[in-house]
Amino acid sequence: MHALIVVAHPNPRSLTLSIAQSIAAGVTRADGGHTAEIADLAAEGFDPRFTTADHAVHDRAGPPPPDVLAEQARLDDADALVLVYPIYWWSMPALLKGWIDRVFSNGWAYDSSPDTGLVKKLHRLNVHLVGIGGADRGTYIRHGYFDAMNTQIAHGIFDFCGAHVVQSHFMLEAQTKDAMDNHAFAQAIGRRLFDSSIPVQADKDSDLARC
Repeated sequence: MHALIVVAHPNPRSLTLSIAQSIAAGVTRADGGHTAEIADLAAEGFDPRFTTADHAVHDRAGPPPPDVLAEQARLDDADALVLVYPIYWWSMPALLKGWIDRVFSNGWAYDSSPDTGLVKKLHRLNVHLVGIGGADRGTYIRHGYFDAMNTQIAHGIFDFCGAHVVQSHFMLEAQTKDAMDNHAFAQAIGRRLFDSSIPVQADKDSDLARC
């Protein structure tokens, strides 16, 4: 099976990208001969701006631009989508949100029209979310940020298209964690991607625990 791991961070030496690489390593090292591709949106120069051409796609009045078709083809080839991103203002970076805005388009991710209503088209796609944050777990709990991100991302984006969010991890205070702990946890996520019997475990007091 094949995983598409999408990363949105401008720094090629970022923790975000290295976590994505560790997840990819976990996928390929797991039993089953699985494969992984990293889509580094910043390095590839993906344009996140929603243009008049994208608006025409939304209205079913024009074809998707070539860069959108290329990203949709990547997703068509994937059995799992993994989003790895720094948490900016309690959400994902604009680059990643723009990728979703443009790629998860009407006619491909879903069909919406006055005649048919909403038809979800991505039931086959399993999604895994890995958010990397600097705040502590107590801050997220105290202000309800876990619930807010689940509502806007898992439900508001992926459930709208029929995709299933299998797991959602938040690696908090990640910059101050031991690097080996970070990458061991990320590799465990990758190994588990196509085999849910493999546990992803962290110390019960650690912010690397699943949320």
